[in-house]
Amino acid sequence: MTETVDPTVLPATAADLFSFLDNLGIAHATKTHAPVFTVSESESLRDEIPGAHTKNLFVKDKKDQYFVVTVEERAEVDLKTIHKVIGASSRVSFGKPEKMIEFLGVVPGSVTVFAAFNDKDKNVTFVVDEALMEHDIINGHPLSNDATTSVSTTDLIRFFKATGHEPLVLKVTG
Repeated sequence: MTETVDPTVLPATAADLFSFLDNLGIAHATKTHAPVFTVSESESLRDEIPGAHTKNLFVKDKKDQYFVVTVEERAEVDLKTIHKVIGASSRVSFGKPEKMIEFLGVVPGSVTVFAAFNDKDKNVTFVVDEALMEHDIINGHPLSNDATTSVSTTDLIRFFKATGHEPLVLKVTG
């Protein structure tokens, strides 16, 4: 007997994301590239893709509250104290890949601000570093790490709100 997959639980694709952005009137540009899993691997793309590039951390506290913390790619995040800033109940640790896939529809190496699009049940709080928001353009993976999508800072906030997420813009670095 063959199992059927319920298409309503499949994570969105980049094409779904782009359609959503288009429907919101959000201008976006995407550059396809070889898959990148770390900030250092993606540095070669800097001259090709203008704007602020991001580092995204999928973390959880002891009460299983999940967060995606997004900072500028070279910013340092103190995982021992960030819980005080983001409103976690305890120190945070990295979330398990299974939860990342379940909640965000992405795999390790592809965590992105755009994963809010897949978080239909609002299991994750999105936190954006206020220093990152000083840039005009923000870059993130469009749900997979083989491309980078650029949107304006203002439109990023519009995107979050359209997904039902109220991002926390907080000073989480330096």
